[in-house]
Amino acid sequence: MKKILLLASLSLLLVGCGGSKEGTGLKGEVLIDGSSTVAPISQAVAEEFSKENSDVNVSVGISGTGGGFKKFVTGEIDIVDASRAMKPEELSTAQKNGIEFIELKIGLDGLTVVANPENTWAQNLTTEDLKKIWADGSTVKTWKDVNPAWPAEPIKLYGPDQDSGTYDYFIEEIIGKEGKIRKDYSPSSDDNQLVQGVEGDKGSLGFFGYAYYLEQKDKMNALAINGIVPSDETVKNGTYTPLSRPLYIYVNKKAFAEKPQVKAFVQFYIKNASELLKSVGYISLDSYSEQEAAVK
Repeated sequence: MKKILLLASLSLLLVGCGGSKEGTGLKGEVLIDGSSTVAPISQAVAEEFSKENSDVNVSVGISGTGGGFKKFVTGEIDIVDASRAMKPEELSTAQKNGIEFIELKIGLDGLTVVANPENTWAQNLTTEDLKKIWADGSTVKTWKDVNPAWPAEPIKLYGPDQDSGTYDYFIEEIIGKEGKIRKDYSPSSDDNQLVQGVEGDKGSLGFFGYAYYLEQKDKMNALAINGIVPSDETVKNGTYTPLSRPLYIYVNKKAFAEKPQVKAFVQFYIKNASELLKSVGYISLDSYSEQEAAVK
């Protein structure tokens, strides 16, 4: 409800700043898929864009960053939402298929580690604690296995699945590039399901994007990592390390050049990114001048 009210207020702001209620004559589809972390941003942009372009159907899928790139590098979609940069193997496939693209950094996120509010013992975890808990082969079964001063409450783990950019980022920053996450956790490509899992289990521990935490922060606790709690300030100034990260969209160059509705959507996205990111709980960049130049 809070997000709906914010978007409604923002809509009035954008119209007041020159948005037109009249149709623009644009028609067709804009096909987007990818990160569940970035999806709320793209959905917010799509909602505002559609108010001025009612004949354009903007579809935002959520198959994870990896799932989105699989479609993007074969030309199935116009835009991929990504919570990590494109991997070398994905770039290679794109090149083989003749897919050229525009990479646009759109904002910042703090990958947030959360626990059930009934967990009154764990307020701070180190990156070594996280590795001990999450690494493949971990023998941690209870919170007492992490810290002898904590209770022998069973740990139930919730996290993104293997198609998620958040999954990839967590492995690289916490476990190591060649590492893997333990297999006995509850995975999902839908962050809302992870939120529900953490809310429903006293011994739970999970991780997902900052905005999903903010939306449900009265129902879970964000843990400090190495003594630093995620916030707009700590993510933006880099002190929330190593779990601060950039967010992206990748745009198919051919679609941008040949489909007027795709070009208009991407230009609208960048023009309004700062306000729309804030409206759904993410952190905007200080400037979008480079992005604006890239999509003229």
